[in-house]
Amino acid sequence: MTRARSLAEALDEEVLVLDGGLSNQLEAQGCDLRDELWSARLLADGPEQIEAAHTAYVRAGARVLITAGYQATFEGFARRGIGREETARLLARSVELARAAGEGAREQVWVAGSVGPYGAMLADGSEYRGRYGLSARELERFHRPRIEALAAAGPDVLALETVPDTDEAEALLRAVEGCGVPVWLSYTIAGERTRAGQQLTEAFALAAGNDQVIAVGVNCCEPGDAARAVELAAAATGKPVVVYPNSGEEWDAVARAWHGSGAFDPGRMRGWPEAGARLLGGCCRVGPDRIAELAAALASVP
Repeated sequence: MTRARSLAEALDEEVLVLDGGLSNQLEAQGCDLRDELWSARLLADGPEQIEAAHTAYVRAGARVLITAGYQATFEGFARRGIGREETARLLARSVELARAAGEGAREQVWVAGSVGPYGAMLADGSEYRGRYGLSARELERFHRPRIEALAAAGPDVLALETVPDTDEAEALLRAVEGCGVPVWLSYTIAGERTRAGQQLTEAFALAAGNDQVIAVGVNCCEPGDAARAVELAAAATGKPVVVYPNSGEEWDAVARAWHGSGAFDPGRMRGWPEAGARLLGGCCRVGPDRIAELAAALASVP
């Protein structure tokens, strides 16, 4: 049997395809996500739907699956009367469901435990603004219990994703210290700045000397902003770059609806590995069909 490689080892050898948006696939399966917990609600109410969504991406060619933990927090579940012990069990379930979906794949599939930003717990779109009025130390205290619960479940990597500013990035990097799991750090951006307005070069540099960080990059952003971000991330850190933009449509947090047309172009993304991208996929509104196109486009990349 071929030895299972760590994700860091794999990134030294090949370009890997990430999955796409979990919520849009769950909706395509008929799930109602009109809830503050969003897809995290299904960890309790419909775990089989989450596993089916992960499986759809594996069939499309995804080699890395991001768990359903983005909006799963102790605080969020507590508002529904779910205690800490049960919440920890649900966080572990998010890893187990992704792992189960990858077991039947022809090639090795890695699991990334999703650690969403503080704003995801607020469920008001503030992850696209950042600067919540909390100190980095307060943010660290918020994130650490969930990180510990996810790490105990044994994911291959923790995805510190959709991070809107450097304050939260610093808090997250402190919160993962000693957890025993490698991480990637991924900002949500507008142009060449974080959503809070900081220069991306400075934001990426926070991870430059951190050996626990195996990749840096961007997600939940316009596809048109992602190509330049790949270059900046690679130059600032020398690390593999992770990049998974949205479809190009815009989310209206007040109306809770998407507007505009898609601009996700797998063919264009074929050139991103040359600039340093090693983990490529999609975020909101990017489904298995587009991930299959991306996998095909990247298949011939050295």
